[in-house]
Amino acid sequence: MIRQLSIADSAELQALEAQANSGIGLPHLRNALADANSQVIGYWQQEPLIGYAMVARLPFEAELQAIGVLPQEQGQRVGYKLLSEVVACARQWQSERLLLEVRVSNQRAIKLYRHYGFHEDGRRRNYYPAAQGGAGREDALLMSLLL
Repeated sequence: MIRQLSIADSAELQALEAQANSGIGLPHLRNALADANSQVIGYWQQEPLIGYAMVARLPFEAELQAIGVLPQEQGQRVGYKLLSEVVACARQWQSERLLLEVRVSNQRAIKLYRHYGFHEDGRRRNYYPAAQGGAGREDALLMSLLL
């Protein structure tokens, strides 16, 4: 089941993010839950929340700010289903494009975005801290989908 999350879902969302590790902090999640220009979508399989996506409305575009899936549920099309809901939301807002950024090392996510029709727009050099305790910094790949 997929549905929009609310402040009442904060604890489950925080627990999921702690495992999914998409890089979004609790204050940002709470702000998005309360913001009329953001939507946080959750995916349940039976009882536990196993995935979420957060999208923000911009003046002419929408931005996928986070997508997180429990590690043990990855590869089960949860991300694809969440991304489909995000695209539907952006279209409902009449956004012209859906934007996102992703670590260049996150090949699973990049494959998902390309499969869905996103195109690479550029890079932000040294944008992210190195993943999983590594040294240095990592580039962000900028991608978009025309709606």
